[in-house]
Amino acid sequence: MTDRAKAARKTDNPGESELWTVANIITVLRLALIPFCFTVLIRDDGSDILAFALYASAAGTDWLDGQIARRTGTVTSIGKIIDPLVDRLLIASGVVGLYMVDRLPLPFLALLVARDVYLLYGAYRLERHGLRLPVTLPGKLTTAVLLIGLSLMILNWPSVSIGAQEILAGLVVTALGTLLSISTAVHYTVLARRLLRSSEQ
Repeated sequence: MTDRAKAARKTDNPGESELWTVANIITVLRLALIPFCFTVLIRDDGSDILAFALYASAAGTDWLDGQIARRTGTVTSIGKIIDPLVDRLLIASGVVGLYMVDRLPLPFLALLVARDVYLLYGAYRLERHGLRLPVTLPGKLTTAVLLIGLSLMILNWPSVSIGAQEILAGLVVTALGTLLSISTAVHYTVLARRLLRSSEQ
């Protein structure tokens, strides 16, 4: 087994001190914001600014908890799991909510949900081998683009002119994020295959 594969294996169980770091508490607070944002969004009663504020707060603090963890030396194994999980739930809630209020076309919903189901299945397969694939820079970039796009769509402003049509700028950014999400799914598949092969050597 290579050193890289060994490093990817789960080797520790988080204790209480590792669980309740400042960064992890922020991540838990981000998780708690998701149902409130989703509820305000699907009410579709003109509370776009409130829904945006909640969603953007949950999305923006993704950068904050990571910075705190790295700067204070409190990057934890549990944080590496729950932070990307909260990102996935935040994206899913935005995608489903926007589809329910007729702002996001069905193909976006189908592609993004299918991509996340595929990646979750891949993570499960790795887990069965005692392996875990870290979040990479392309994955982080994709998440950031999607969160920006979905935040703008929730705000329902601004619009851009494409030909004779007015389209939400957020939809354009979300379309870019969707394309990136497909490419990162391929990227993670390649990395996972390499990791599995190296663990068997």
